[in-house]
Order: sequence, then C-alpha cells, then structure tokens
Amino acid sequence: MYKIKELKNNAKLILAPRKETDAVTLLVMFKVGSRFESKVNNGVSHFIEHLYFKGTKKRPTTDILSQELDRVGAQFNAFTGKDYTGYYIKVAKQHIELAFDILSDMLFNSKFEAKEINRERGVIIEEIRMYRDNPQMYIGDLLEQISYKGHELAREIAGPESVIKKISRREILKYRDEHYRADNMIVGIGGNYSPAKLNKLLAKHFSKRFGNKDKFNINPYISRQKEPRIKVQNKATAQVQLAIGFPALGKLDKNYITQLLLSTILGGNMSSRLFINIRERYGLAYSIRAGIDEHADTGLFYIQAGLKKDKVDLAYKLIVKELHKLIKDEISEKELNKAKEYLKGKMILGLEDSFNYVYWLSRQLVDFNKARTIQQIQKDIDKITVKQIQELAKEIFKQEKLNLAIIGPYKDSLYFNKLIKQQKI
Repeated sequence: MYKIKELKNNAKLILAPRKETDAVTLLVMFKVGSRFESKVNNGVSHFIEHLYFKGTKKRPTTDILSQELDRVGAQFNAFTGKDYTGYYIKVAKQHIELAFDILSDMLFNSKFEAKEINRERGVIIEEIRMYRDNPQMYIGDLLEQISYKGHELAREIAGPESVIKKISRREILKYRDEHYRADNMIVGIGGNYSPAKLNKLLAKHFSKRFGNKDKFNINPYISRQKEPRIKVQNKATAQVQLAIGFPALGKLDKNYITQLLLSTILGGNMSSRLFINIRERYGLAYSIRAGIDEHADTGLFYIQAGLKKDKVDLAYKLIVKELHKLIKDEISEKELNKAKEYLKGKMILGLEDSFNYVYWLSRQLVDFNKARTIQQIQKDIDKITVKQIQELAKEIFKQEKLNLAIIGPYKDSLYFNKLIKQQKI
C-alpha cells in the first residue's frame, strides 16, 4: 500500500511503507531531464546531477559527504533521464535521520563552486566517451537520434563535449533555478520507518519553498516520418550492433499495456520469438531483445542484436519474418497468457526492494501525475486480447516508419539501404 500527499510547499509526497524490511529509501525526483534542454545547453540536467555531490557549506567536499554515508553502509546515487532527474539514499532504518540530513543538505545547500564545475567537466567528458566507445551501450542513443530526428528527445542525455566544455556557471544556475522548484519535486519514502519521526523529518528538511514560480512546458513529440531512416557509425568492431526502431505509443495511450505485451512476446524474455529463433535455432546472436523506450507522450519500439558481420543479412531477414507473423497471424491464447503472467510476475519481483518500489511510484507521478496499484495494472494486463495484439502490430510495424541504426565496420549505409528494400516489412 502507498499514499500520495502534497506538502505545504506544493511538493508531492509518496509514502510507501514496507514493514518486512529493515531498510528505508529516501528518493527525491524532479520533473526535468534532457528533453527540457535546448541545443546550446544540452547536457545541463546531467551536469547539475553531478554537481550536487560536490560539497555543501556543512560538508564542503565530496569526500566528507561520501564518508558519512559509507560509515553506515548506505547506498546512494543519482540518475538523469530525458523526463526526470533523481537522487536517493538507502540506509538501515535506524539511520533515516542521516539520510534526510545529507540529501536535503545536498539539494538545498550545494555550493556549485566554479573550481568544482571546471573539474567536473573532464569527468563528464570521459563518461560521454565511455558510452560512445561501447557499441552495445551506444547503439540505443544512435537509434534515438534518427527516430526522434529534429526533436529534443533525439539529443543525448549527457550532451555533446562542446557544450560541457563551454557552459558557464551562470547558465547552470539559471537552469537549476528554473526547474528545481518545490512544486516540481517528488519526495518518496519507501521501506520501514516511524510515521511520527517521518513527519518531523519532512517538516525539518523538505518544507521550504524554493525555485522560480514559472512553469516550463515540454515540447510534445509527434512522429511525421514518411520513409525509412538509416544511420551507420563506422567502427572497427568484431561484432556488429544492430538496432531497429518504430515510433510507438506513449505511457498515456490507452493501448500502452498492449504494447508491453507485444514487446514481451517478440523479444522480452528467453522464451520470446526472437530469442528462440535468432539465438537458439540459428545461433546468430548471444544478445537479442525487444523493448520500449518510454515517455508519457510517445515511445520507441526497438529490437537490438549483436551479430557477426556475415550474419547480419540473415538475422535481419529472420527479424522481418517475425514481424510479418505478428502482423498477419493472431497469436495463440496460450502465448498471450504466458506473456501476461511473465509481465505480472516480473512486476511483483521487481518491486520487492524499497528503492524499486518508491522509484516505480515516483515515475508514475512524473508520467501520469498519479499512481496506480500493482493490482490495478494486473487487471489491465488480463483484459488484453489476441486481436488487440495483432491490431497494434499492424499499426506499429510499417516499412515507412522503420529506423535502422548500425555500429560496425561499414563506411556508408549503401548495404543497408539495399537490405531494407529487399526485405520489406
């Protein structure tokens, strides 16, 4: 069970008690990410996330801050997405006061010193290079660049090196003050805690108003794609990374659950169609999967595989064949029920941990401005029919909506232009 309330400063509060654990998680999320940025400040949301760990007046260095948390065996980190940024500390329940003290100190008293900003530029640039040097990690970014072409969602979360090198402290603070507002904040507490103690901690650490009052609206994404798109990154790799994408439904769409089941059936687990066919029967890939890049207003249905260069042609043909089957033939009730039980079971297992549970609820608030129970979502899963799966497959898998990203030893896209023309969806 959980409760959602509003604090006096207009921040949202999520209470997700779990008495069966001895841990507690404090998670603070802000509804801001890379899609709120412009071309000239792309990467600033992620940059700010880093800077909140660089010292406060009370804890002037990263070393002092981390030592306090390490002393009690805490787990702590932060993350930046395209729609949100989050900060969390997870501790044994007797250390809840420390978690509140440190996380609130970071968020409200960080110094953002010029010397730390300049030092962190190098750290972030190396993080950018790390992702770009790893084809399996970077192929998703490459696919998003062509799939969301011309929109903020096409930009990388960490931004380009050119922006990270030049963006000023003044620009960083201006962006922070625009988006880090009390009314744009979600405070989530999950795990084992005393309600009486919690109320005192919230009043002490998260009651003040802060940030500018002006609200910032995102630019919704609408796909206007009318022909296939291909992007090839030449890299001397032993394995080719291939990613296929189609514009898909957002989380607010009434058929979103149907889309989750479709991706599960196609490539969501080790008994999915792509895994059995591409890996088990033909032995073409170690890793192959399907999934959804999710946002409230839109989505990207993707298929990703790591392949030997001389097997790319065959693998692509087999993937297209599986898409044809989903479009032309209704799946069996047995296969649909298997996918439903998989989704429901995965959800339950994934939410056992206090952090995962409060993060899941917070994401719902970001996307829907409300949260639903596991039981409500499971009921929606059970309602989906084989006909709905087929109709959605027809809607999503279209040749003119195809996006293809490749990382491997190719100088241009000529080979893949020919391939997608020969093997039409």
